[in-house]
Amino acid sequence: MSSIVHDYVEDYIRGLIQQKDEILLELEDYAAKNSVPIIHKEVGQLLKILIKGNDVKNILEVGTAIGYSAILMAKACEDCKITSIERDETMLNKAMENINKANLNNRIKIIFGEAGEVLPNLEGKFDLIFLDAAKGHYIHFLPDCLRLLKDGGMLISDNVLFRGMIATNELVKRRKITIVKRLRRYLDAISNHPNLETVVLPIGDGLAISLKIKEV
Repeated sequence: MSSIVHDYVEDYIRGLIQQKDEILLELEDYAAKNSVPIIHKEVGQLLKILIKGNDVKNILEVGTAIGYSAILMAKACEDCKITSIERDETMLNKAMENINKANLNNRIKIIFGEAGEVLPNLEGKFDLIFLDAAKGHYIHFLPDCLRLLKDGGMLISDNVLFRGMIATNELVKRRKITIVKRLRRYLDAISNHPNLETVVLPIGDGLAISLKIKEV
């Protein structure tokens, strides 16, 4: 559980979401058995709605893990392309295996490397950027994400409330102080940026949705 809302509320909401895709069900089971973090079911459902409702064609994902969210997003649109960045070679290999199994290797491309090194070298514009990597580095990724995001595009940042620690010092654990400080800086930056409209939602472990406004 995320500690963001009451457990019974999360259980009820997740119980309403019926996952029928065999590949995604298999990956959910694998993640649960192997303690691999994947996006929460309600976050995945919201991603699908945002992608389907906004004619998203070109997606950048920072943090592939086993490929669950990349596959979910690819299945939400018939012809979109996804570029995903992953720094862990074991995860990369597992993700490629899963993507091949889902017959989506022609639409999902994984770049191996540290996001902080890969992002500055990317070109083009993306309709949607999904941040789901090392939370303490979100603030460092922001300039390149804004450069790569098209006007009218969405920057979606996962796990931004970090088990509630971001909202209150009473929950902060000593070893997590640096991450908490950086995430607070990040949320302040995207909430007050002149070219972003941002909302932070208490679903999953906290989700921020930022719309890039055209510069005038």
